[in-house]
Amino acid sequence: MTIQPHEINNIKIAEIISDNMIVQSVQDGLDLMGNIYYQGFDKVILYEKNITPEFFDLKTKIAGEILQKFSNYRIGLAIVGNFDKYGSKSMKDFIFESNKTGHVIFVEVLEEALEQLSK
Repeated sequence: MTIQPHEINNIKIAEIISDNMIVQSVQDGLDLMGNIYYQGFDKVILYEKNITPEFFDLKTKIAGEILQKFSNYRIGLAIVGNFDKYGSKSMKDFIFESNKTGHVIFVEVLEEALEQLSK
């Protein structure tokens, strides 16, 4: 795992780059958040390919638990990927609501993540 730092408008953003699965459980999400926080970053960019597919099945509750932790600790999170393949209405609604609040966002490209997180 590599952390690519970005700083925009005095906001430190960590882009997580890896060929491996980074978040497979709620504990993995907490560990990542703690690691990022202690390195002085304000926000995180994570790629869909680095998150277990179970995250995108809301019945597992993994997404809700992880995103709640990021919200509670006020660490912004952008997940970059193509979410059209997750056809369930509940997942589409979840993404829509997350994007509306703006603390945890789902975007298609890195540039959009950087733009949204730097506000």
